[in-house]
Amino acid sequence: MTLSCFTSSLPAATSAPPPASAAPATPPPAPTAPTGEVARTFPPCPADGACRDVADAIAFIDPARLNDHMLALSSFGSRDPRHPGHAQAAAYIKEQLGALEYYGWKVESHRTVHDGIPLESIFARLEGADAGSGGSIFQRLPPATSWVVIAAHYDSIAVRTPGWRPAVDPAPGADDNATGTAALLEFARVISISVRERLRQRVVLAFFDGEELYFKGSAAWLQTLPRPYPIDAVVNIDMVGFNPLADRLDLIWYGARSDALRDRVKAASERYATGVSLVEVFADDPSRYILDTAPFGLAGIPAVTLTERYGPPDATYPGNGFFHTTADTPDRVTNRSLWLKAARLTLATALELAMAAKP
Repeated sequence: MTLSCFTSSLPAATSAPPPASAAPATPPPAPTAPTGEVARTFPPCPADGACRDVADAIAFIDPARLNDHMLALSSFGSRDPRHPGHAQAAAYIKEQLGALEYYGWKVESHRTVHDGIPLESIFARLEGADAGSGGSIFQRLPPATSWVVIAAHYDSIAVRTPGWRPAVDPAPGADDNATGTAALLEFARVISISVRERLRQRVVLAFFDGEELYFKGSAAWLQTLPRPYPIDAVVNIDMVGFNPLADRLDLIWYGARSDALRDRVKAASERYATGVSLVEVFADDPSRYILDTAPFGLAGIPAVTLTERYGPPDATYPGNGFFHTTADTPDRVTNRSLWLKAARLTLATALELAMAAKP
């Protein structure tokens, strides 16, 4: 999770974001949504096989595999793009995804440079028409024309540790955001063995780089996409493994075009009995645009983020004193129940969308 402010012009940023309490002296105006595009609507999941398939799929999410991925990602020392461990993390993600190419996943990278720092976002995409289906009883679906993006950033930072040096010092980022990255890697496996041939929209697993440098990876990738945007929805999971008080998540959305997607998340949480308490947070202030979903939401694309806490501590969240420090280590990821529930809700929401026929 970054601590910075998004602006439509994406100016160059300093290498270290300000502390969480800081806000721009003069917040920039929020960009307006592009003209000529209509808001998406999401019909409810019908009480048929699709909902049963989603329920079965999210039941495959394995907490042990989540933990293994989190431990591996944290073991590289740092995933800051200026640190040697970053390349190891990128290689690990591509290796894990590459092992699933048999099922039809296409793995690719988008590279950009910010302030002289190379960034590499990694994507795995799958659609029903591409899914390996030897001997399948299911009819092949035509190629998808719209995308459902499930996102998490894999870079890390420890800027809250005094004297921290990005190129040499640790930034294990276990909670922020090895928890979300591990979830996406597990989603690739779960989709492969469950519902891959029933997808009606393209699923894109987006492992964004540079989120901690003012979400430069997600913003740069968005700028490469054609208009009208092919993305129907973005569901982002960021920092979901710490809360000793409650299994609660902030549900963040961006303006009226994300209202229906916000409601879809809430309905999915009830439909699949995730057991998570959702706190709705409307990102209505440019100084609060601090997540990878901000560029999409501001471009008029329905976008939501699930995270353990977006604002200051409250009665259900004591604050995480470890994130953005060298102490964000695996032993600090103490609420495994919350992590699993966040993963289930993220995947359930995305699969309902990806398995629905376009109107």
